[in-house]
Formats: sequence, C-alpha cells, structure tokens
Amino acid sequence: MVHTPETRLQIEVDKLDLDELNQRFENAHPREILAWCVANLPTGFVQTSAFNVDDLVITDILYRELKPAKPVPVMFLETLHHFPQTLELVKKATEIYNLDLRTYKIPDINTREEFAKVHGEALWDTDIQKFHYLTKIEPLQRGLAELETVAWITGRRRDQAPTRATMPIFEKDIKNRIKVNPLANWTRKLSWAYAFEHKMIYNPLHDQGYPSIGDEPITTPVADGEDERAGRWRGTGKTECGIHI
Repeated sequence: MVHTPETRLQIEVDKLDLDELNQRFENAHPREILAWCVANLPTGFVQTSAFNVDDLVITDILYRELKPAKPVPVMFLETLHHFPQTLELVKKATEIYNLDLRTYKIPDINTREEFAKVHGEALWDTDIQKFHYLTKIEPLQRGLAELETVAWITGRRRDQAPTRATMPIFEKDIKNRIKVNPLANWTRKLSWAYAFEHKMIYNPLHDQGYPSIGDEPITTPVADGEDERAGRWRGTGKTECGIHI
C-alpha cells in the first residue's frame, strides 16, 4: 500500500503514547508543550481560537516566540453573532502577528439578519443545540477536515469549569485527531500575568465583567465570586457549546 505524506504522518501520530506525553508535560510551561508540538507535528497542526485572552497567549507564544518556519494556521469560527469588539480584536491580532487566519462560518449566509430569516429569530432560545451545530460544530469540523488537521490546539484550562477539571494536555477527539490543551495546568491569573508581561492586546470586554466571551446574544457579565464561564448560556444549565464534547 502506498501512503500519502498525510497518511504517513497520521500513522506516526497514532504511535504516540499520549499517557507518556501527559506525564512528561504535566507541569510544563505552555511554551514547552507548544515547542514540542511544532517540532514533532510539522504539518497538520492548527490552532482554534475564539480570541479570548487564553487563545491569544497561545498565539503570542506561537507567532512571537516560537516562529515556526510554516506558521500555524489560526482557525476562527465566524458565528455571525460575535460582539463587535471581538471582530475588531480579530482584525488587530491578524495585523499585529501577521496571522495565517482561516475563518469558517455557516455556508451561504453572511449576516445575522440573513441567519434569522433562514433559521428564525433567536434560534439560540428555541433550539440552542441546532444554533451551535450550525454556527460552530459544523464549521469547525469542516475547517479541520479542509486543513487536513492531525492535531489542533485549544485554549481550555482546568480551572475554567468543573467539566474541564480533569482535562489532559494531550487527548484524542472524535475523529482520532490529537487535541492539545497547552494551558490545561494554568490558571486565569497566569494567563493574565503573561498577557501583561508581554503587553498583549486583548478584548476590552474582559475589563467590563466578561472573563469568557462567546456570542453576544448568549453572553452576560459575570459577578464577583461566580465561575468565569457563568456568563455563558446563563440560566440554561449548559456548560459547553459542543465543540469539545
């Protein structure tokens, strides 16, 4: 059987001992984790980003510190329901870092108004699962496939929510791709310390009570003492949009 370069790489990835990697990097700085990935996953390596501060910490390490010969593509899901501040931040970050930005969205619909005409007003209230499938899950899976992704990076941390408390640094997704969580063992405080130390840009909504920023219609400010993701899907009992399940 003749294998393509992508198939050969996937075969090599399948040989990786994720348990050993998780033990080796459990207490490592995200920079060490990402450096290993850049060295050992030269193709098919993608960052998924919502441009929250944690995502930008990863981007800063990749683009300012590590600077791989082939820039890591940064995938952004344009849900058509983002805050204007988020879209402006994406534009600024792309310019500052010269990002290899790859934007994916629901096909053939380009505005929030068009989305409402096709799928009804406030779909997030009537069918949140369908809303997230259309705006996030399907575009994500399509993007990962088109980019021939072997491994992809998330900005998740264990301290963000109880559902993430036991998250490993390296894991497999439903398509047998490696999912890398380089900030798994970090805290919100560490991410912000890094951001301030390196004078990173960040979403101004973070200064207005939004520690975690999602779609505008379903994201609210968080009060002192609340979980940092308490403002996402408030009152629904929902804790994840579905792309990490």
